[in-house]
Amino acid sequence: MRKLNHFHGGIHPPSNKTQSTQVAIAHAPLPSKLIVPFHQHAGEIAKPVVQVGDHVLKGQLIGMPDGFVSSAVHAPTSGTITAIDLQLIAHPSGLPNLCATLIPDGKDEWVERKAVDYRDHSQPELQQLLRMNGVVGLGGAAFPSDVKLRIGKQKIKTLILNGAECEPYITCDDMLMRERANEIVQGAQMLRFMLDADEVLYGVEDNKPEAIAALQQAIKESNLNHDVVAIPTVYPGGSAKQLIRVLTGLEVPSGKLPTDIGVQCFNVATAYSVCRALAHGEPLLSRIITITGNVRRAQNFEALIGTPIDYLVALGEALSDTDGYIMGGPMMGIPLPSVHVPVVKATNCIIATSAKLFPQPQPSMPCIRCTRCVEACPADLQPQDLYWFAQSKEFGKAQKFSLFDCIECGACSYVCPSHIPLVQYYRFAKSEIRAREHDKQLADQARVRHEFREHRFEREKQEKADKLAAREAAAQAAKLASTQPLTPQQLAEQADLEARREHIREVAQSSVENTAVENTTERTGN
Repeated sequence: MRKLNHFHGGIHPPSNKTQSTQVAIAHAPLPSKLIVPFHQHAGEIAKPVVQVGDHVLKGQLIGMPDGFVSSAVHAPTSGTITAIDLQLIAHPSGLPNLCATLIPDGKDEWVERKAVDYRDHSQPELQQLLRMNGVVGLGGAAFPSDVKLRIGKQKIKTLILNGAECEPYITCDDMLMRERANEIVQGAQMLRFMLDADEVLYGVEDNKPEAIAALQQAIKESNLNHDVVAIPTVYPGGSAKQLIRVLTGLEVPSGKLPTDIGVQCFNVATAYSVCRALAHGEPLLSRIITITGNVRRAQNFEALIGTPIDYLVALGEALSDTDGYIMGGPMMGIPLPSVHVPVVKATNCIIATSAKLFPQPQPSMPCIRCTRCVEACPADLQPQDLYWFAQSKEFGKAQKFSLFDCIECGACSYVCPSHIPLVQYYRFAKSEIRAREHDKQLADQARVRHEFREHRFEREKQEKADKLAAREAAAQAAKLASTQPLTPQQLAEQADLEARREHIREVAQSSVENTAVENTTERTGN
């Protein structure tokens, strides 16, 4: 029995998970239109490699990774690309991004697929395969999985598969573990091979007994030395650093990564997509999505990337008093700018909201220094101090109080009796700091360019001065040489040169005279 540890703080909001776990995962029917963003992963946007009018097959590459942190994008089904333009996507900014519009032909014809035996390939080759298959983290951050596998010379002792799924309403990972545990376990073994990890642990909250049993059975059937650990149900126990703390007792130092302490963490859905990519040759084209909240039929659907959200909501039968939608959970999710935005790789849940389920927040009042936020903070920070620094725009002090260790889980806001939207202040402070650092980088780059330009001007000026001095020196030397008496050899060479010049003049004069005589003869007819 593994000894479990505890992280500081945490809360117990209502789970609201049973509504969407009563029936099996359903396959969403093919929509009439798919909108596929080229930027649905952390890092650089993928570069389009198709044009309007192209016919594509299911799984065909349409977006090439561009940059170290980037991932490929593929056609979710066969059909025709009818547009490549800016369209609204699921993003807190509400701004459009580059997308390809795909009109399915209904045939769902696959491009040629090639499965590989991961044991016959090197780690760099497998990383490249995952990169080109568009495999990213499916726990929410959508960070390219191949980059997380590029650990250099660091030794990974523990590989953790995150099946905690701690946020309310979301059940896509729970249902995936229940129904497709075998492929999750296979994907975990592939990740273990790529990391050369000593042990594999599955962290699953103890409110998911069916998922725990399914994983244990799959591990037993595969005869693998993996360990499924039931962890206490507490939010945000599924956050990577908190899960690592619970399972291993290790703390990820401030400003460091899990790999710095010999641990790497992947979501169970990511492990599943790794298995599909390597064992079946299938790029990441679909994902499981929980449709829940103010709907008549809460359920999990496997939907193609690019499926319009309104199409999925219709499958769940949103009720008439629905007033909005959240992508993700109620704690860390983002309000959707429109119900017509497409499903992306990071879409794990769509919650239909209503005034009954999500009443308007009460007006915020002054902080009373009750320290409830301090007790709830899983990162063991001082939220009330960070709030004061963010409010007064003392960003330097906020950084000294470890602002960037905040995981934005919302636990502090949840327990605040003054109803202060603390997380929004922290996000504001982070964005301002990042913007200022970005501006500083641009200013530094401009200064370097200016200094180089000034250096180039000075160099060119010096080169011109040197050339002018050289010409003046040569003229002085020539002038000095002209005043010196010529040697007999120089006199002979000068006489010979004058004779040749005189001969050339005589030949030229004779040619002119002959031409004149010929012209006169032609005019007189003689």
